[in-house]
Amino acid sequence: MDFLKDIVKEIGDEFTKLAADIDETETYVDTGSYIFNGVVSGSIFGGVSGNKITAIAGESSTGKTFFSLAVVKNFLDSNPDGYCLYFDTEAAVNKSLLESRGIDLNRLVVVNVVTVEEFRSKALKAVDMYLKTPEGDRKPCMFVLDSLGMLSTEKEITDALNEKQVRDMTKSQLIKGAFRMLTLKLGQANIPMIVTNHTYDVIGSYVPTKEMGGGSGLKYAASTIIYLSKKKEKDGTEVIGNIIKAKTAKSRLSKENKTVEIRLYYDERGLDRYYGLLELGEIGGLWKNVAGRYEMMVGGETKKVYAKAILKDPEVYFTSEVMEKLDEIAREEFSYGT
Repeated sequence: MDFLKDIVKEIGDEFTKLAADIDETETYVDTGSYIFNGVVSGSIFGGVSGNKITAIAGESSTGKTFFSLAVVKNFLDSNPDGYCLYFDTEAAVNKSLLESRGIDLNRLVVVNVVTVEEFRSKALKAVDMYLKTPEGDRKPCMFVLDSLGMLSTEKEITDALNEKQVRDMTKSQLIKGAFRMLTLKLGQANIPMIVTNHTYDVIGSYVPTKEMGGGSGLKYAASTIIYLSKKKEKDGTEVIGNIIKAKTAKSRLSKENKTVEIRLYYDERGLDRYYGLLELGEIGGLWKNVAGRYEMMVGGETKKVYAKAILKDPEVYFTSEVMEKLDEIAREEFSYGT
């Protein structure tokens, strides 16, 4: 035992310690949606990992950027002294968009990146600066890369300028190398990172299959991979948002291949916090859906209420006692070992 302690002392950094001294407390970033928290962490009071990479993948116009910004807003709202570095590869984020999402512009830095090499360099510099800050002075920080699929490489740009019609075969290796360097550093710094990515149809697959672009680098590095698909949400004839179907393709915190639906508004409301809980309660037998109305206990008596009325005034129906029961159902439905 003394020998092991001597090794730890000799190595002499804050990240080397006896296994008995490792802090196993898992930290989460609340996404702003109870049901999405449940599917990614196994608890409606959890969220995406607080020190790992979460990949959000989907086809074009599935709401990946809006979804990421909704999580960023909730992170900043939950951490009044926190901030976010937003690596933008699509020139999709501007001041008016951020203001429309209700994001504090003074606590978000937009970093434009064009190549994998540029992203790797800027992200590593930012993490190293964060780690050099005394631990007591570090404020909560979050990274977003939107999106991986739009990153080019220096070789690809050089070839294009020289009018060479060749594909850069080194891109996937560069991506893998970037995340290989970033993953552990993000964990050491307790910085969560969301990476959005595009998906494509796998040709020749026996059943319709979606796959992420960019090689295997992000697949290995990400703690959680979520595939998104959507349908429009209307209020009369006006489109007010999306109903997003989210499926766990990979997760170290919850069961894989679980699917939930989330409501994402186009305005400052972002993710609907309570949407999806009615279906979760129905799965767990907490209430029944009879002809479009839910039989629920309200004020000590059973009432039949339409979903729209419940979600319009959720605090009346989703009391602290009900939420605890819903969390138990979520743990049984989404957590490993249950």
